[in-house]
Amino acid sequence: MDRLGVGAAIVDGEVVAGDVEVVDGLVAQVGLAPAGTGLAVPGFVEVHTNGIAGVDFATATADGYRRAAAELAATGVLAYQAAVVSAPVEAMCASLAVVREAMAERAPGARLLGAHLEGPFLSPARAGAHRPRAIVAPDLGVLERLLAAGPVTMVTLAPEEPGATGVIERLVELGIVVSAGHSDADGPAADAAFDLGVSAVTHLFNAMAPISARRPGLAATALTRPDVFVQLIVDGVHLADAMVMTAWRTAGERCVLVTDATAAATLADGPHDLGGRTVHLADGAVRLDDGTLAGSCLTMDAAIRNAVDLGIPLVDAINAATRAPAALLRRPDLGCLRPGGSADLVVLDDDLTIQRVLAGGAVLER
Repeated sequence: MDRLGVGAAIVDGEVVAGDVEVVDGLVAQVGLAPAGTGLAVPGFVEVHTNGIAGVDFATATADGYRRAAAELAATGVLAYQAAVVSAPVEAMCASLAVVREAMAERAPGARLLGAHLEGPFLSPARAGAHRPRAIVAPDLGVLERLLAAGPVTMVTLAPEEPGATGVIERLVELGIVVSAGHSDADGPAADAAFDLGVSAVTHLFNAMAPISARRPGLAATALTRPDVFVQLIVDGVHLADAMVMTAWRTAGERCVLVTDATAAATLADGPHDLGGRTVHLADGAVRLDDGTLAGSCLTMDAAIRNAVDLGIPLVDAINAATRAPAALLRRPDLGCLRPGGSADLVVLDDDLTIQRVLAGGAVLER
């Protein structure tokens, strides 16, 4: 058995004063005296990352996934989906085959849950950093090819595109999470998609129609729906502070922190890769040559600190990186700290800097 020596822990979404005991890889007890210092929180759950530390998930090898597992864990992420951006279908299938291989290996560090297909069924009008020529109309045949190629756990698509209804229905039937994004949907189209089972919006306010007085679009419609999670990139670049707070005060527990990180995350300024495209990291932003935002260099621990700096309560910020993404993925085994649960934990100091990361009770080397 082992005591963490912390002063408190976030247990089932609430702060519990006292130390935490870990036995045989499980949380045995919480609220123990005497207490130490620091805060134990659940391991973070990342539903949208394109890469980290030079690893781009669209082109990564199995060795790249091994490195990414360690690098993500160092930022507190202990479970993640690998985002695969729009590309020719054959290339996306090849990426998914590597995801399958990496999942079978179970590298130490962050646990790979599956692939998040961000495309190719997007709106050409809201392509963002996706190659327009790689975007295709929603098609069941293409979908089945992709699903056969590797373990898909989430798909981002534009629900207003012709053919999207059938694709959404098929994904919902299979239990795969569907998120609306890179979309020009108006309010009625968004509501229709949510009624079909679309349960999230990818990087809210980004790559979608803007809100106006009589055209709420995808973003405002999602905020009004109690059954829809909204994903937020809180890096000080993708969203103005007021937009973050608008979403948080409206959606509350439905807010999910994501990084949308690229291979540039944790690296120095300069050129980097995103799905075979060159992107440039400078001044805390990742952009294409024409200035279009192309993912981020954000890490999840920084996203939590940024949220807290905006005035979001610490427990709410932690929940948005743990309980909320786990609920979106319908994975109650993830993002939780409770007696009897796996000791996948992060220990933070008073300024929310990571001190230790434990996976199954074992401290990971940083």
